[in-house]
Amino acid sequence: MYTYKIHLHKEAEGGYTVSVPALPGCITYGEDVDEAIAMAKEAIELYVEELQERGEIVPDDSNTLEYSLTLESV
Repeated sequence: MYTYKIHLHKEAEGGYTVSVPALPGCITYGEDVDEAIAMAKEAIELYVEELQERGEIVPDDSNTLEYSLTLESV
């Protein structure tokens, strides 16, 4: 089992671009949050499958902590 953090970026024209920081170049898009998450899952599965077929190490985020910080003003 692998764990991945995904970043959803709301686009000005609508929809969400999704990136997977642990998997460079793994980027997809969805019209809404649910579709974006579904597309991310599919993209991750294909990416991991490709790495496994090539015998490469499959990175994941299972040992990564993530925090969000909010700064009022700098």
